[in-house]
Amino acid sequence: MSTSSATHDPAPPPPGGVLWSLAGDIRGLLMLPAALTLQVAHPAVGAGVDEHSVFRTDPWGRGERSLRSLQLWVYGGEEAAEEGRRLRKLHATIQGTDTRGRRYHALTPANYAWVHATGFPVFHHAYRYLVRPMTEEQERRLYAEWLQVGRILGLHDRDMPQTIEEFWPYYRKILADEIEATVVVRELVATDSPVPPPDHGPLSLRLLLRFLWPLLLPPFTRFRRFLTIGLMPPDAREAIGLEWTDEQERRLRRFGRVVRAVVPVLPERLRYLPLAREARKQHRKHRLSREARAPRPAR
Repeated sequence: MSTSSATHDPAPPPPGGVLWSLAGDIRGLLMLPAALTLQVAHPAVGAGVDEHSVFRTDPWGRGERSLRSLQLWVYGGEEAAEEGRRLRKLHATIQGTDTRGRRYHALTPANYAWVHATGFPVFHHAYRYLVRPMTEEQERRLYAEWLQVGRILGLHDRDMPQTIEEFWPYYRKILADEIEATVVVRELVATDSPVPPPDHGPLSLRLLLRFLWPLLLPPFTRFRRFLTIGLMPPDAREAIGLEWTDEQERRLRRFGRVVRAVVPVLPERLRYLPLAREARKQHRKHRLSREARAPRPAR
């Protein structure tokens, strides 16, 4: 990439921001199924994933690639914008007809914006269970950072509401007019859908998981459904038609208390994903270097 091109690339969210703390934290992994399910509840997005994604045949590989992509948006530095261009190129040929008989294209601004927009209400809702309720300042900061990420992905400011006050009416309108239990939604919350055993990691672990998978799969799919529905905002749940009971809510609150107690005391190598750990390490190194070069006050 030329220097002039890099100069005009949108910058990723800043170190110390809400996304800097959340996107690489292992608690962010627990939020992703709800965000993905809300994305594919849109008829156009659901049709695109249904017809063009490898999520059925290679769910673990697709998940790993998606997670790395998300990490690059926040921690990738100059690579962030390059990843945004790669994603747009990848989606350039995805088109077809949705469940309502309408032609769709993955990069139609309304569709592409919804895929990105879903992360904000899901993270905002899930944060209160897994971290703590957001202050108004944190909420506004998260949304501003989410808009920054949208620019990295190639969204124009006109494609997304530019303030929280504008976002919530936009979000509720999509829920009312578009959202439905698509084929992909039903598969993602099903407890009997076939999921192949993980095929990444050390060979010994893969062989062990393959052997134990018939026993592990049922509790895994139940837990996935529990987190997917529980960490989805209630109005989104209702729009899709996903049931959630008072007992499930109590279980989610208990689970959240355990997560809030355990994760903050984990060592950094266990709490943060690899790209986040490296970015945090480099940020600390640069900060210490700047402090060392700063002139000392005269005594």
